[in-house]
Amino acid sequence: MLRKIIEIDEEKCTGCGACAEACHEGAIAMVNGKAKLMREDYCDGLGDCLPACPADAIRFVEREAAAYDEEAVKKAKAESGGKPPAGGCPGSRARAIVREEESAAPAARGVSRLSQWPVQLKLVPTAAPYFDGANLLIAADCTAYAYADFHEDFIKNRVTLVGCPKLDGTDYSEKLTRIIRDNDVKSVTVVRMEVPCCGGIEHMAKNAIKASGKFLPWRVVTISTDGRILEE
Repeated sequence: MLRKIIEIDEEKCTGCGACAEACHEGAIAMVNGKAKLMREDYCDGLGDCLPACPADAIRFVEREAAAYDEEAVKKAKAESGGKPPAGGCPGSRARAIVREEESAAPAARGVSRLSQWPVQLKLVPTAAPYFDGANLLIAADCTAYAYADFHEDFIKNRVTLVGCPKLDGTDYSEKLTRIIRDNDVKSVTVVRMEVPCCGGIEHMAKNAIKASGKFLPWRVVTISTDGRILEE
């Protein structure tokens, strides 16, 4: 039948999962870091997902699609304990992390300095409240394993984004450009490993700063494979 139904632009989708969480019918799920309409017959055409999307990646179209099947949705909810049958990935939901005073933490143990979630470049949204006034940390994901004091020296007082240009197989330049251009980012710190393939994340960050049209304080820190700071 010809009816109104949602369409998701995967190029714009940041993988935040907000639309999947907002869909009461469970028609949307996160697949490989992107929102996907899983069942046309679960989409009621009311558009609760549209205002939830921070990237403007969802719109209504009118096309041939399966009719909305309310009974199928009810049955699927009943089988899943009353929850939407598809739904979003809780691990992809953007949120700030507010910590209590950390002076009470045992002196012998480290304290997490992470201030937001998610941190993976593939999953992080391009717009979130924690980006306003943020000092941005763009880090190759191996750096936190190699450098022992990564939380204290790099994550503390920064919004953290991590990725691997080689293993992710994605050029994040455009996404980083949108984050820097569309938010009140104050500075950028890039932390990479000494290995040549890690130059990709430095290259992406430099391209993003340039493409954003902003003049920001920025620096690149290189970590050796045995955990030393080589360049700063």
